[in-house]
Amino acid sequence: QVPLVESGGGLVQPGGSLRLSCAASRITFSINTMGWYRQAPGKQRELVASITSGDSTNYADSVKGRFTISRDNAKKSVYLQMNSLKPEDTAVYYCNVDVWDPYVSSSYSYWGQGTQVTVSS
Repeated sequence: QVPLVESGGGLVQPGGSLRLSCAASRITFSINTMGWYRQAPGKQRELVASITSGDSTNYADSVKGRFTISRDNAKKSVYLQMNSLKPEDTAVYYCNVDVWDPYVSSSYSYWGQGTQVTVSS
């Protein structure tokens, strides 16, 4: 079973909007920081945005003012609202969730399977 289920990617014209969703309902441990990363062809995976359990947010400079990350703790979900999309936003977007495992007293991350976002006219 896949611990993270992503949805919301697709093809959009420049200036358009998309909303990505990531559900972590199968995760039973305490969820800490949730985030979105992206990887464009030939480039390294980079952080797009993250949000802590206390709702503190962090954004890559390239998306500030255009993207908004949010979370719903009751649904164990994280969202990425992407507005004013540009061709350079084209990438595979990955959800990332940090959890605390009390049985091993350690934290680790889960990754989503990735969802393609293509911005093109």
